[in-house]
Amino acid sequence: MEGRHIPVAGIVIALATAGVMAFAGANVFLVGAATLVWIGSFWLAVPPPPAALPEAREGVQLTTTGVRDLIEHSGLPMLLLDGSRIIIANATAREVLGAHVVGQDARVAFRHPVAVDLLGRPSGGSAMIHGLTGPRSNWQMSRHPIDERYSMVELLNRSAEADISRAHTDFVANASHELRTPLASIIGYMETLADAKSDIDPSRAARFHATVLREARRLQDLVSDLMSLSRVEAEKHDQPREKVDLVTLVQQAARDGAGPDRQERLDFKLGAKKLFVRGDRNQLEQLVRNLVDNAIKYGAADSSVTVGIDRSERDMAVLTVRDRGEGIAAEHIPHLTRRFYRTDPGRSRAAGGTGLGLAIVKHIVERHRGRLDIASRVGEGTTVTVALPLAD
Repeated sequence: MEGRHIPVAGIVIALATAGVMAFAGANVFLVGAATLVWIGSFWLAVPPPPAALPEAREGVQLTTTGVRDLIEHSGLPMLLLDGSRIIIANATAREVLGAHVVGQDARVAFRHPVAVDLLGRPSGGSAMIHGLTGPRSNWQMSRHPIDERYSMVELLNRSAEADISRAHTDFVANASHELRTPLASIIGYMETLADAKSDIDPSRAARFHATVLREARRLQDLVSDLMSLSRVEAEKHDQPREKVDLVTLVQQAARDGAGPDRQERLDFKLGAKKLFVRGDRNQLEQLVRNLVDNAIKYGAADSSVTVGIDRSERDMAVLTVRDRGEGIAAEHIPHLTRRFYRTDPGRSRAAGGTGLGLAIVKHIVERHRGRLDIASRVGEGTTVTVALPLAD
């Protein structure tokens, strides 16, 4: 029994129980036999204490306490197994799997067929486990045998990579669909014009040409927005340093967004003459143009669009763009800044929308360390608020 841990508490409980049985009148031989079996079971069930791991180099032994200290603050979840039992779990592992896993059988702690299969391989290895800590989680689990008794398990969270890959796949699919629709329309009308040659009615040919031109411009707008979104995303970690007067910029960009035929619908509410922010002038102009264009497109036909700019109590420049349209149902608001998201796809396409305007706005605001808020009530209209930090 050398090297075995003596379970003192268990022996005391066994002896106390034997005394109670004897006091109650149980057969002395039966009590003695039960006590011996009980105490003997401790040596059968309890493995030798994990006091030291196999010899490292030059005769130096690493104790389990040393292993615990070594891996405790690692950013990766790491566990030390004695056979199939978890004897050490570092802080990250306890946070991910729960502190209760220490002392458990690893197969019970993970409860995943791929993980159980990996734990049963004598040579160890690595496997990708889907749904270990949640329905959409992805973890790469590696098991490294130390000797015939001990092994180290390491977990690497791949969920973010899977989410990014899924987002890229969705983006490509959506972009392809959006590009294919106007292209199919252009090709269809042009084939009709080519087949008809001189037999087609001039008025009908004019309508076809107008449709082709409209779809070509829609295609151009879509490509332009895709390129803008790509540029903004590429630069979102580079904080702008140019000092820009936001009041002057908003007035000019709002008129550009409205266009010469819709400028009379703009209603400016300027609470300050000058407000300076550090920003990318071109991107801020695009932000204002997108918000004003959306407000005019989806507001009531003859209603005004209010463009306000003022200074908040927290030293922020606050831009508000308010329309008086049909408004947006509450369930749509959290999704409005997603690429190609539309509350009414037919109406959006008819109005010339690409579904990327608010996604571009969101990324511009993030790059400028600002805050974006969208509030809307059905039947009353929508208000978009952008708050940007003032320059020093």
